[in-house]
Amino acid sequence: MSNSVPDALPAAATGPDGRLAAPAVARNRDVILDVLRPLLPASGQVLEIASGTGEHLVHFARALPGLTWQPSDPSPAARASIAAWAGAEGLSNVLPPLDLDAAAAEWPVTQADAIVCINMIHISPWASTQGLLAGAQRLLPSGGVLYLYGPYRRANVPTAPSNEAFDADLKRRNPAWGLRLLEDVATLAGTHGLILERVVEMPANNLSVVFRRA
Repeated sequence: MSNSVPDALPAAATGPDGRLAAPAVARNRDVILDVLRPLLPASGQVLEIASGTGEHLVHFARALPGLTWQPSDPSPAARASIAAWAGAEGLSNVLPPLDLDAAAAEWPVTQADAIVCINMIHISPWASTQGLLAGAQRLLPSGGVLYLYGPYRRANVPTAPSNEAFDADLKRRNPAWGLRLLEDVATLAGTHGLILERVVEMPANNLSVVFRRA
């Protein structure tokens, strides 16, 4: 699996219906939405890879009701949480979550007008990033957006001490995890017809990274 709730997210159960909550979501969901709002089309389908608890997606779905949101995650606990959050919010523009591993050569979805992936690349093997970019090439139309959020290393830019500590902790938990060099991600994206359009500094030493399908 490319992601799992116990390892990837400090999530806790909020009730008997299977909903999980990650404290970081409340801190970053609005600033992420501010970046997404002008990038996403007015209508169409947005695929979220590694949806985790589902809290980000339901927040975006409430704010952008013209879009249909397709959550996904390889973790059964995550998918149960996503479905519970969407049900509790009464959102008709959220589809049932898919069992999707980003690293897989084939995905259970064939089309998306945009793809969103939050906090997966550093908490998964490099094969998941490779699969994500290949999948974006397959699914996105020309001009379609791939949006990534999370911490990265950057060439010639000092890494914040908190991110260095986070990277070390990730590698202790799984040697295949860790902060990726943004330039490596962008180079690989370019081989899949994805052009780096914008990098936005975000709170807590995170980045919003915007690719667009050529």
